[in-house]
Amino acid sequence: MFDLVIFDCDGVLIDSEVISARMLISELEGYGVSIDTAYVARHFLGRSYPVVLDQIQKEFGIALPYGFEAEYRARLMAAFEADLKIMPGVREVIERLRVPYALATSSSPPRLAQSLSMVGLTDLFEGRTTTSKEVSRGKPAPDMFLLTAQKNGAAPERCLVIEDSLAGVQAGLAAGMTVWRFVGGSHLMGLDLEASAPSQAHRIFASYGDFFHSAENLMKDMSDHDAG
Repeated sequence: MFDLVIFDCDGVLIDSEVISARMLISELEGYGVSIDTAYVARHFLGRSYPVVLDQIQKEFGIALPYGFEAEYRARLMAAFEADLKIMPGVREVIERLRVPYALATSSSPPRLAQSLSMVGLTDLFEGRTTTSKEVSRGKPAPDMFLLTAQKNGAAPERCLVIEDSLAGVQAGLAAGMTVWRFVGGSHLMGLDLEASAPSQAHRIFASYGDFFHSAENLMKDMSDHDAG
């Protein structure tokens, strides 16, 4: 059914969004901006940091000082060093895929490299990544996913996207791809985002233990692999 599986990173491969949300909420409190996790999940997930900052300043009528982004990023990476974890079961899923895979993320290249290194995923995604720096429009525009498909010689309609954010789901659908929404990240626990903004994902799953349940054709035949 598919020629390429495209994974988002934050909230899909790594349980990072809950850390990012906590840090952003805390940082903005000092500027009189009060938001919660649900707000962050609904409005900011899947978007690049410059887009998030621009929206915050416009919506709340504040001017964040020069250096805010750099200081926030430094504190965030320190928090990642302490608390970042890989999503349970995702490495096993990737290693059992019988089709090519890639990564498309709104994270900056340096943050992506650091994040993958921290959780031991660098080896799996070497030469397989696309970031928002490579396109003029980030999610929910389809550009990043279309570029990823092009890089891998895959037709969009033969691509499967794994996303957690509404913006990411919308981007995958706009690219003409099949989209599965992963909701097993800590940042989505207890939140009902579908009620106010339905994602229309083709499938929703909360555990990588269930990944192959409706797509056994994506899984390597391990007996043949072992015999070889």
